[in-house]
Amino acid sequence: MLRQVAEGVLVHESEFVQSNAVVVQGWAGVLLIDPGVTSSEIDCLANDLRELGQPVVAGFSTHPDWDHVLWHARLGEVPRYGTARCAAYMRDLLSDAGAKARIADHLLETEIAGQVPLDLLGLITGLPAETAQIPWDGPHIRIIEHQAHAPGHAALLIEERGVLIAGDMLSDVLIPMLDDLNSTNDPIEDYLAALRLLEEVADDVDVVVPGHGSVGEADQVRARINQDQAYVHALRDGRDPSDPRIGPSAKPGWEWVSDVHTGQLRSLAQRSERDGTPR
Repeated sequence: MLRQVAEGVLVHESEFVQSNAVVVQGWAGVLLIDPGVTSSEIDCLANDLRELGQPVVAGFSTHPDWDHVLWHARLGEVPRYGTARCAAYMRDLLSDAGAKARIADHLLETEIAGQVPLDLLGLITGLPAETAQIPWDGPHIRIIEHQAHAPGHAALLIEERGVLIAGDMLSDVLIPMLDDLNSTNDPIEDYLAALRLLEEVADDVDVVVPGHGSVGEADQVRARINQDQAYVHALRDGRDPSDPRIGPSAKPGWEWVSDVHTGQLRSLAQRSERDGTPR
């Protein structure tokens, strides 16, 4: 069911890891951002939009993780945008004929096995590099691109509505998940740089919508930025982050996030040993 979080901005929360699809009402229809996970949920979303008399006129994927690049025929054949890096990543992934099968195999270990529509996965049109806003007939939506979490990740700021759509950041249930800890890039600095970009717009935000987790009000925006910064600093230094999203204080059903944290610590230690750099 769609829930309004600001004027002209609605959210549909999935049962699967509290994934948030975002609907932004425009002048002739809606922009659909990260449109959901299972076929039944996307059907529900399509039905809600039909009842509102609001056709989908465009889509946007905040980043190229499989659960953010799904689509369904019921949503229509419309432009589906992402950053240039996001689209390039998906093109490379889909050039491998076995990519969808591997995602389906991965989903066999979850409660949504066989329920995810993969036919239209990742058919993203990359916007030219440095594009400042989504090209559509609706409220101005600023693109804040960064390299935290995934290639070409973008947060979106609906400026006249005071809404920040954060993608897989600023969650109350998920810790920062760093991209490709085995690469030669600096995922720690990439993440901190992204948080600085979000910090620059925080005073203009009344509502933050994470890719997974609860929608936050104005008083939670900086609190979530600070919490993510504290976690990443602790991860960099090899310290216990004392983060309520991991350990005994994690929300029921999210205990597995502690395993992600342990894995990131291990990967960073291996990276430090490999490169001969201090933690």
